[in-house]
Amino acid sequence: MSQTLNATTLLAVPMAPLLGAIAAGVLGTKFGGNWIGRRLSHSLTILGVLVAFILSAMTLKSVAVDGARFNETIYTWMVVGGLKMEIGFLVDGLTAMMMCVVTFVSLMVHIYTIGYMEEDEGYNRFFAYISLFTFSMLMLVMSNNFLQLFFGWEAVGLVSYLLIGFWFNKPTAIFANMKAFLVNRVGDFGFILGIGLIAAYAGTLNYAEAFAKTGELAKITFPGSDWMLVTVICICLFIGAMGKSAQFPLHVWLPDSMEGPTPISALIHAATMVTAGIFMVARMSPLFELSDTALNLILVIGSITALFMGFLGIIQNDIKRVVAYSTLSQLGYMTVALGASAYSVAVFHLMTHAFFKALLFLAAGSVIMGVHHNQDIRWMGGLRKYMPITWITSLLGSLALIGTPLFAGFYSKDSIIEAVHATQLPAAGFANFAVLAGVFVTAFYSFRMYFLVFHGKERFDQDPDAHHDDHHGHDNHGHGEEPHESPWVVTVPLLLLAIPSVVIGYLTIGPLVHGDFFKDAIFVNGDLHPAMKELSGAFHGATAMALHAFSTAPFWLAVAGVALSYYMYMINPALPAAIKRMFHPVYVLLENKYYMDWINENILARLTRGLGSVLWKVGDQTLIDGTAVNGSARLVGVFAAITRRFQTGFLYHYALAMIMGLFLFLTWFVAPWSAWLGK
Repeated sequence: MSQTLNATTLLAVPMAPLLGAIAAGVLGTKFGGNWIGRRLSHSLTILGVLVAFILSAMTLKSVAVDGARFNETIYTWMVVGGLKMEIGFLVDGLTAMMMCVVTFVSLMVHIYTIGYMEEDEGYNRFFAYISLFTFSMLMLVMSNNFLQLFFGWEAVGLVSYLLIGFWFNKPTAIFANMKAFLVNRVGDFGFILGIGLIAAYAGTLNYAEAFAKTGELAKITFPGSDWMLVTVICICLFIGAMGKSAQFPLHVWLPDSMEGPTPISALIHAATMVTAGIFMVARMSPLFELSDTALNLILVIGSITALFMGFLGIIQNDIKRVVAYSTLSQLGYMTVALGASAYSVAVFHLMTHAFFKALLFLAAGSVIMGVHHNQDIRWMGGLRKYMPITWITSLLGSLALIGTPLFAGFYSKDSIIEAVHATQLPAAGFANFAVLAGVFVTAFYSFRMYFLVFHGKERFDQDPDAHHDDHHGHDNHGHGEEPHESPWVVTVPLLLLAIPSVVIGYLTIGPLVHGDFFKDAIFVNGDLHPAMKELSGAFHGATAMALHAFSTAPFWLAVAGVALSYYMYMINPALPAAIKRMFHPVYVLLENKYYMDWINENILARLTRGLGSVLWKVGDQTLIDGTAVNGSARLVGVFAAITRRFQTGFLYHYALAMIMGLFLFLTWFVAPWSAWLGK
């Protein structure tokens, strides 16, 4: 029987990390007088996130086993007309899963940070930021209304700005966080327009009330056009998702955000913030199911991101950027699933990806620590014997990423490919090609990185920058030493993340994708969009799915990608250089990231700057200051100068003016009325 969850318990989930963030950010920094030290700061923040994780796990159990649900207002902020501004929680299968993913990954990152940021001056400030981020993300996923959703949406954007620019004395970090902030503002503009249209036409900000009016919204045409209102709403909402979840062409901020410390790459850019857009579209499935136009757009954008961002991962030499472009590509896969109306598959991949991608990011950070903060994979090699725990966890994460049967990523990625194959939208052909080609590309760049880092000749002593001291202060080991395994506070999170990276897909694909776990959270019109029906009809268990995979194209494409990377970088290392020379124009195109940054900086930014200059000079200076403000002042001055001439101080002048005024009144006003009345 369905139960109702306790409001106080749910409120404690986001509040626990918030209290930890306040303690570390106020009492542990110069702002609050440095009352508490490093150990107490990280203890309080870790305790807050641990409490949130335990309560989230309990909530998930209640939702999954007992059928418990919650959808209530916690606090009413204000009522404007009939529009209620509220804080409230909606907890169902989708929310409970997201709560556990966010808090577990955040907990692992908090523990990992103890080792990675050990000697950084901003140690307490960093813990405050990541706990504040956890609070913001929980408020986003637990919301039951658009106002709270937008608050969490903007809050995670703000904290990510602070985290990407954490090393604020580093120019590239400041450029990266400003770039992330501005690009996300573009997406958020569309997002708030979508929310505004829902508020205007549905008359509510509450999810349930808005979804109850979808039948009415589906009949309305957007004023001044032939477009359906619901299509405009969905496209506006998806523009917000494009910014937050880094979809082409609003993806440009995510690779540069690697300028921040590695723990935030795992927290923000693998498991939580960048998946907010995927979560939002899945939550809004009752709206998106009404617009094939919006779904087709989502399918196209996701396909472009999945394939073309994967190509960029092939040529990257920075270990964190390889993983970053992998994140972009996998976000594209999730978006493709949304476009195919396979929302449950999209959030399933979101969940599996959160574990193995957080693992890969944290493993990359462990490698960076082990080789004394070198990030160039060309100057690594042979680290397997020096860093055995990092090696085996990286291998497990890579196998999950490329979709190896029985691993977590296999079940979610193969389900996406099958869903795309079953969809009937116009863009399905291109999407099918993109996700299949992406399998080969993903396997190639993932194992290119793996082989160059952990196998082959040891090249870390040939690094031309090896004697350049790292200015972030994480590690004071001498650069002449051999690589070393990371401390337990780094390796334990790797091992704990490796477990779900292997088994979580096998254990959960049944209830999450083909069961009724999301039955009241996600809506699919099976008659118009039959992809999920076909998937469920062909599913005969997790084991059977894995065994069947050995005879399918995705498996052999992945094997081909791994084999080619092994041949090119282990057996014939001269081949990549020869291919680079042969296809130099293509390499230049990829190296310049399709010139998207150049277009943004030299065309769009200049156009925007020019438009701003016109608005400033014509609108602000000429019309507002020159005409409205200064013009009205000059008009008053002219009028005053004229009237001043009549203020002579002589009584006979005033008497004459009164007589003339009376005469005008009698002749101009009274005489015509008298004649009219006489008739």
